[in-house]
Amino acid sequence: MAHTIKNKQKLINRIRRIRGQAEAIERALEQEQDCAVVLQTIAACRGAINGLMAEVIEGQIRYHVIEPNRSAAAKMNRAAKEEQAQAAEELISVIKTYMK
Repeated sequence: MAHTIKNKQKLINRIRRIRGQAEAIERALEQEQDCAVVLQTIAACRGAINGLMAEVIEGQIRYHVIEPNRSAAAKMNRAAKEEQAQAAEELISVIKTYMK
């Protein structure tokens, strides 16, 4: 997964923030905080995980679906490349919408 290696530090930083949010959920439960606080913290954590998932899926589509290998992509005619890119963009948009 070349895209995860390329964005390694960015992804690791996201994971660290998610870990902090998960620890905040644990603290809220240990401190017997109000349910609304716990639920809001869980929702924030879920949103962060969905954001990470969307970013990794987007990379998967861009690097492995749109251009699985550059030599094959170079042989493809311009119209086919544009159609493939448009389809990928639509899929990325749908996935991002679904994960919100």
